[in-house]
Amino acid sequence: MTAQVVVAGVGMIPFTKPGKSDSYDLMGASAARRALEDAGISYEQVQQAFVGYVYGDSTSGQKALYHLGQTGIPVVNVNNNCSTGSSALWLARQAVASGAADCVLALGFEQMNPGALTAMYTDRPDVLGAFADVRDQVQGMPGDGVPMAATYFGGAGTAYVEEFGIDPAVFARISVKSRKHAANNPYAVFRDQVTVEEVLSAPHIFGPLTRLQCCPPTCGAAAAVVCSPEFAKRHGLRSDVVIAAQAMTTDTDSTFKSGDMRKLIGYDMAVEAAGRVYEAAGVGPEDIRVVELHDCFTTNEFLTYESLGLTPVGTAERFVMDGDNTYGGRVVTNPSGGLLSKGHPLGATGLAQCAELVWQLRGEAGNRQVEDVGFALQHNLGLGGACVVTLYAKVDG
Repeated sequence: MTAQVVVAGVGMIPFTKPGKSDSYDLMGASAARRALEDAGISYEQVQQAFVGYVYGDSTSGQKALYHLGQTGIPVVNVNNNCSTGSSALWLARQAVASGAADCVLALGFEQMNPGALTAMYTDRPDVLGAFADVRDQVQGMPGDGVPMAATYFGGAGTAYVEEFGIDPAVFARISVKSRKHAANNPYAVFRDQVTVEEVLSAPHIFGPLTRLQCCPPTCGAAAAVVCSPEFAKRHGLRSDVVIAAQAMTTDTDSTFKSGDMRKLIGYDMAVEAAGRVYEAAGVGPEDIRVVELHDCFTTNEFLTYESLGLTPVGTAERFVMDGDNTYGGRVVTNPSGGLLSKGHPLGATGLAQCAELVWQLRGEAGNRQVEDVGFALQHNLGLGGACVVTLYAKVDG
């Protein structure tokens, strides 16, 4: 398989609150056009497409891409919960790396409703039923009206607090950092600054989480064009950003048998995926200067610092308090503002992370630019479950 796959173009549209966006197909088509324009190719040169979304009918991917033309290429629709966008990218990279295609489009979009995520189908087994059983055994049944996802990620934060004896107020600092980063991101929905006091005084949701520590549902779309180095050279495309390594993992027995809320929300999946990526690329977390990670809740960003090896186990509190997670520190986490500030249109999130990191590696991130970026790491998580970790590298091209 090809060792590296070129990210020739990326594109996204500004995320918006539910009810204020275009329809999913128009958003998707717009993001795809931007990625193609950024790559400098036409849709007719794309050989395959993988399109991710969670809330939509089958073949919504075709509906979006048919706005660009009907070229007859394979269009594969992807749904992997919150890791959907990165799952589409993972499939696109595999297609190129295996030699099955030379140029592939990965697209993700979501047209969401306001409010917390809920199950869409109540007449069949719940895909998170086994997760709920463990959650309820560990921490009891949640009260009525508590958002489902918050019971998992809030519980994971509580488990960390209980083991290491930290002040849970440290989680609020991640929201503050997120808004500071988002202030420089025109694609983010929430760009107003907040203080630790404001975060802590926001309505309580679950465990250590307040409303300002939970990512909101939003609408949006993002896309990436990936190709082989040979295709890029043949067509005169820029090839200075490559996917150096990528891994997808799903749950193992530890998710359900450990009785640990942190493992229930994907901690071990992230550890395994990151380890595979570091080994394949021959780099370590000490080589990473910028990361886009899955901050659906502040507690998950906090835990992910350790699962990705950015700081040793048990030291994430100091990592935050010392400012090692932001500009001037060791590694800038979520320079885009992350899900907490951009919002979380499920199918688009992974590809929006991709776009941000490609811009960082190119030196095109404007006021968000991180200095001396040679590698960029992406982490995208979905309960149910899947975790995709991707390492991008800057090369001569």
